Amino acid sequence: MCSIEEWLSVRASNEIRPPGFDDIGFVHLSTAEQVQLPANRLFAGRSDIVLLVVDPDRLGSIVRWEPGVPGDPEAMHFPHLYGPLPTSAIVGVVDYAPNADGKFGPPKL
Repeated sequence: MCSIEEWLSVRASNEIRPPGFDDIGFVHLSTAEQVQLPANRLFAGRSDIVLLVVDPDRLGSIVRWEPGVPGDPEAMHFPHLYGPLPTSAIVGVVDYAPNADGKFGPPKL
């Protein structure tokens, strides 16, 4: 997930390296069932967010399921892509708007 402006600026690139990628070495990913947790933590109230739908068979790097941040449900693990995100793996871009209270809920994919 990112802002529409960020997506438009990288969509013609071969890969996406989000801020912090060079420091941590992976791209944070989420399933549709868990994406509202990071969305609310990072983008609450913003109306310019899109979800990048990826085909896992096109990722080209290892994906590890690892714990989130403190405050996330203890048993929940998030997919982390240990390599840049190839733009060729993005098979859809979906607008992701918050509810009237400014918080994100599960996406309608």
